[in-house]
Amino acid sequence: MDLIKKRRKKSMKISFGISKDRIEGLKKYIERNLILFVALFLICLSLYSFNVFYSNGLGLAYNDARSHLNIGRRVVEGLKPGLAQLGSVWLPLPHALMIPTIWNNFMWHSGLSGALISMASFVGTGIIIYKFLEKLGVEILARLFGVLVFVANVNILYLQSTAMTELLLIFTMTAAVYELLLWHKEDKVTSLIKAAFWMMMASLIRYDGWFLLAFGSALIILNAFKKHGAKAAEGMFILFATLAGLGIGLWLLWNLLIFGDPLYFAFGPYSARAQQLQLEQAGVLATKGNILLSAKVYLYALIYNSGAFTAILGVLGMAAFWLNKKVETSMKIASTALLAPFAFNILALYLGHSVLFIQGISGETWFNVRYGVMMLPTFAIFTGYLVHKLTSLRATIIGLFLFVTFFAFANVDAVTIDDARVGSSQKNVTEVSGWLRQNAKDEKGFVLISAASHDAIIFSSGLPMGKFIHEGTGLYWENATTSPDRWARWIVMRTNDLNDSTFKLVKQSGQLEKYDLVNSYPFADIYQLKSEYLANLNTEPVLGKQK
Repeated sequence: MDLIKKRRKKSMKISFGISKDRIEGLKKYIERNLILFVALFLICLSLYSFNVFYSNGLGLAYNDARSHLNIGRRVVEGLKPGLAQLGSVWLPLPHALMIPTIWNNFMWHSGLSGALISMASFVGTGIIIYKFLEKLGVEILARLFGVLVFVANVNILYLQSTAMTELLLIFTMTAAVYELLLWHKEDKVTSLIKAAFWMMMASLIRYDGWFLLAFGSALIILNAFKKHGAKAAEGMFILFATLAGLGIGLWLLWNLLIFGDPLYFAFGPYSARAQQLQLEQAGVLATKGNILLSAKVYLYALIYNSGAFTAILGVLGMAAFWLNKKVETSMKIASTALLAPFAFNILALYLGHSVLFIQGISGETWFNVRYGVMMLPTFAIFTGYLVHKLTSLRATIIGLFLFVTFFAFANVDAVTIDDARVGSSQKNVTEVSGWLRQNAKDEKGFVLISAASHDAIIFSSGLPMGKFIHEGTGLYWENATTSPDRWARWIVMRTNDLNDSTFKLVKQSGQLEKYDLVNSYPFADIYQLKSEYLANLNTEPVLGKQK
């Protein structure tokens, strides 16, 4: 009996040993492949979120989303298609990335052509946050929590479901800072080149990327000088700046070749500066020259987008990271690049280069409040680090975050949705676009309209892009604004508003008397050519290819 018992015990030990080995092997397998599971989860979440917002009609609520889609579409379809349609109002990368899919009507009108870019950026940013925390020595649970802080945010999930540019910018800037951190940590030139590449990409999305490029350049010079001396610092900077600054150089060249002025994007009639001047004249650009109000407005935007609890955790995480004596000084310095969006937005508001309305603080409505979402990856990274360090409070922090997040989703608490639905970023153009769809769709003739003022109408009408004469149609625009009765069967414009270039030019032509005002709506009026002038109307694209 004793012999049998000994054999049984030995057998149990062997079985237990094998089981333990298998468990350890499983753990190692999961650790090696966890990033793949994270990516798969993010892809599923991204697709689900797009479907939700597409189904309830919010995916195209932002006027800017429709304008972005129209810019991409004009490259492949219209009276004067081509790359010149990328224009100069916005930087070109988001629209260039739409070109492979925007030709398809469903991809255009559903917004999916632009949303796909945001969705891929959402997945990429989540992975970068995970890798970022891994390089900071953060354990798995805290890494996953950092990713959760980013993705469990209604504002992020909404913007990633639209054709807006925030997610693409967030991805490229976070990737750039990640590679910059690796270069500070490992001093590998490949990381410096990768950082330069991602900063170049960011510089072709929004001007936030230009600020990050300048900020990153200063950090590179400082670190290289400290470690290797002046000569090495000079060489490192030249290597970095040659690639990182390529996008800016190409953009200046583009403006020179297409518009005859390398700074047309900054000082042209459709530039952000022109918009800001109108707001300043109207007395609503309150942040210009007021640094305290600028900081206050952006802080509110930041908190509204991230949530007060998440913002507090992020700030505490920053303190825990920067006050940790075991962390190398160079790593702490590199991590300050995560604050570039914060510094840029306050500076832009102060200088009057940007406008942001917070209802009840600056302006009577919401406008551009989505800019506050740019700091969420920073908060996600530092919150993950905080959970890693405060092991005794880990369960409390995670529990409170889940509690707060549950109510945010239950109440659909998303300031970006409010901005898109009821703020200055929205326009209910259904009346104008519906009239065009009903009355102009099956009739011959062109619609004269300013895309700069009424791109949302063009998009929502559902009419082909070749139906419209706008600023980007070259000779059609020039002829139609001087002799509208020969080219435009319908005119859409804001009567007596000189900021509407169509009205301004048509008024100068003196031909408006040949049109009947058929309908007047809050955002635009519709004029139709009188029947006695139809005989001389051009209804076909007769001008052919133009330079």
